[in-house]
Amino acid sequence: MKIPRALAPLLLACVVSGAAHAGASTSSRFCDRAQPLTAAEQDRLLRFAGVLREELAGAGDGVVLVSRSGLDLSRFGIRYSHAALAWRSEEGVWSARQLYYACDESRPRIFDQGLAGFAMGTDDPKVGYLSIVRLPPASVLALRPALLDRPRVQHMLAARYSANAYAYGTRYQNCNQWVMEMLAAGWGDLADGDDLRERAQDWLRGQRYAPQPVDVDSRLLMLASYFVPLVHLNDHPEQDVAEMKLRVSLPSTIEAFVRERFPASERVELCHDERRVVVHRGWTPVAAGCVPGEGDRVVPLD
Repeated sequence: MKIPRALAPLLLACVVSGAAHAGASTSSRFCDRAQPLTAAEQDRLLRFAGVLREELAGAGDGVVLVSRSGLDLSRFGIRYSHAALAWRSEEGVWSARQLYYACDESRPRIFDQGLAGFAMGTDDPKVGYLSIVRLPPASVLALRPALLDRPRVQHMLAARYSANAYAYGTRYQNCNQWVMEMLAAGWGDLADGDDLRERAQDWLRGQRYAPQPVDVDSRLLMLASYFVPLVHLNDHPEQDVAEMKLRVSLPSTIEAFVRERFPASERVELCHDERRVVVHRGWTPVAAGCVPGEGDRVVPLD
């Protein structure tokens, strides 16, 4: 069963992944499984991933922040729902390291995914968006060892998942919160340990990380936590719940933090419709509907 579209805004933190099997837990039944792609859609997304590879070709052996669109959250002014940290191996292969919800296990997992798979993990194969933030060398030197340190990566993973996890809570976690805490582990030079998440959040507080509250704007949606297993409110401050403004880590809040900390970071946005791919450089967003602007590169898909 798919997540009802009316509840999508409360699932804005991550695109839930994984296959739900018959007889699995209650949570598994709420995983949003994508419809099978047609041959034309698959070809379009593979060519979209090819443009992503071209853009990363000049990134050396660095680490980049990558984000993709998922559920349509334009009503809330949100384009991107899922972030990951991508790096290139010694063999020259790029992988995106990310948290996803394993439906068949009813728990969050860390998953390394190729660029094609990451680009194809979209909710709408007709129109999709990707954002790439290239980090300056000094930031990569501190971040890469933490990202490739398996014990630290696993200690940063919570046991329980919530799609709308409170950005400063440790009871649950979502994909973007994991990325944010991994940045803290690297840039804060935090040693491994069972309390790594707590120390990461302390470091983020010290750096004044403050996600912009998401205005849920519907009491009905707030009630979703009572019957959707992947949505919770008991980790959010009571005042936030009362005001229906949830502080959740999103790709946009991560990008804003990265840009403030490392102004030399560079952003590239890619989008596609059924006819073309648009490559847009800079921190201003590409036009809605994947409409190219002045200076944008256009790659035909016809």
